Amino acid sequence: MDRMRRLRMNRTLRDMVRENHVRADDLIYPVFVTEGENICQPVESMPGICQYSLDRLPEELDRTVDAGIRGVLLFGIPDHKDETGSGAYDEEGIIPRAVRLIRERYEDLLVIADVCLCEYTSHGHCGLVKDGIILNDETLPLLAKAAVVYAEAGADIIAPSDMMDKRVAAIRQALDEKGFTDIPILSYAAKFASAYYGPFRDAAHSAPGFGDRKTYQMDPANGREALREVEQDLAEGADMIIAKPALAYMDVLKEIVNHFNVPVAAYNVSGEYAMVKAAAAKGWISEKKVVMENMTGLKRAGARMIITYHALDVAAWLREEEEC
Repeated sequence: MDRMRRLRMNRTLRDMVRENHVRADDLIYPVFVTEGENICQPVESMPGICQYSLDRLPEELDRTVDAGIRGVLLFGIPDHKDETGSGAYDEEGIIPRAVRLIRERYEDLLVIADVCLCEYTSHGHCGLVKDGIILNDETLPLLAKAAVVYAEAGADIIAPSDMMDKRVAAIRQALDEKGFTDIPILSYAAKFASAYYGPFRDAAHSAPGFGDRKTYQMDPANGREALREVEQDLAEGADMIIAKPALAYMDVLKEIVNHFNVPVAAYNVSGEYAMVKAAAAKGWISEKKVVMENMTGLKRAGARMIITYHALDVAAWLREEEEC
């Protein structure tokens, strides 16, 4: 007679038959880089996360590398914003300088450059604006220009997050024309207009100055539409896909994995991180157990990579388990 409990009777056996394992090299750590000097500014809504100036950035990157995390996703905070988001594609902007610093100091650290205008525009939207309308086609050359600037600085992967239609095609063409045919594109193809992004907007100073982003980010009610977005981005030249947010969209993540044979990353976003941190601070949950359950759930849903602000903690917990 079958007894499923037979395979659960001790830790060693459970580990042997476990279907999914979380590893440190599954993790990608988002990092906020800001202009200025001697800055390690905590983000109040994201306990444990800071904005780093370039001179302080190595402190966090040393911790990242020592933890066994092999990839970082960079977000820039400029000291100047304008209508066209020119800081996003300035060769001496905060992200190109951060990428060059990393390339000089950390040979094996994978650098993923987020491509979007929202941190750099005075209005806070991800594209150019005219008469209150976010312009799609007019934004594409600026995104492509930013992608090339980041590749020239030494970024390993370009990750467009703006959700403008046809931006992957524009970026792929621009990269290829400049000789960066081997630089992969990690597209935020399934990015929803979510309420879970609030703390990120605090950290990146990127909240929209008017309206919202529902005309270009996806409706949270639509799952099948995400498959269309992914299909289009892959057809335009994307090599990998991001599903964002993660926890409330595991069904979408699973559907993408089932339909497309490409690596898929789950972005465990700022609001998901902040909720766990807040509940743990109150003593209502075990932070380690809940975070590890979330990470395992994302792997079970098919995520090949997990972008998470918990990365340093997860890597430390995994190392503790190995040493037991």
